[in-house]
Amino acid sequence: MRTTVIGTGIMGAGMARSLARAGHDVTVWNRTREKAAPLAADGVTIADSVAEAVRGAEVVLTVLFDTDSTAEVARDLVPALDEDAVWMQCATLGVDGTRALAELAGHRLLDAPVLGTRKPAEEGNLVVLLSGPETLRDRVSDVCDAIGSRVLVAGDDVGDASALKLACNAWVALLTAGTAQSLALARSLGVDPALFLDAIAGGPVDTPYAAIKGGLMLDHDWETPSFEVDGVVKDLGLMVEAAAREGFPTELLDAVLGLFTEASAAGHGGHDMAAVRSAFP
Repeated sequence: MRTTVIGTGIMGAGMARSLARAGHDVTVWNRTREKAAPLAADGVTIADSVAEAVRGAEVVLTVLFDTDSTAEVARDLVPALDEDAVWMQCATLGVDGTRALAELAGHRLLDAPVLGTRKPAEEGNLVVLLSGPETLRDRVSDVCDAIGSRVLVAGDDVGDASALKLACNAWVALLTAGTAQSLALARSLGVDPALFLDAIAGGPVDTPYAAIKGGLMLDHDWETPSFEVDGVVKDLGLMVEAAAREGFPTELLDAVLGLFTEASAAGHGGHDMAAVRSAFP
């Protein structure tokens, strides 16, 4: 299929490579062209404008930071879309942001946030959370097969997948902050923090994420991001807003948001989310 990826950051670049590897005709656009340039070696076409990138595409994927940046790009994207093109919005924008973009797109948008970070994106092993009209979902199955290991349909309405993504990212943020807390607590009590990871290894409370992020925390090795601290802060802010609107208690979300905000303020905004360890003594 003729596909376009708008935004070639950590996730977008990996998704573009996965699409190209699956045999799709891939064009990309990034605000800073130099960041997209390495994709040319993978057979990907680099466009000089959003309109040039999406013209003729059957499926367009946007993987930008937030609603404002996506809405700004949409001003050029929507008028250039072919009549039968489908727009897959893959970033974490929250329910309201995604629905507002669907209105701009004339209801040609699928809500398609993904679960996974750098490595799954590069390997085509993301989990695609999908919601929107079934007729549109059927038309992007080949794209989903290229970027993901599985697809989970969250509902027929745009916004359903974004709501599920917030719940999933709440778990990821809580798990990472909890791992940092346990490592820091062990150290403050005079115990080798590495023993915490050894203690839970292979047991019912073990998780690969704790091992991966915990290992980075032990080594203070978080400069190369898979999921940036500032991205977590943005997502947690969306969760707090959505929860408060529904009357859902936000105390735990507020606490986790505070930890990641502290890590960002300490200069780790562009670092991996494992840098939340810096928020503890």
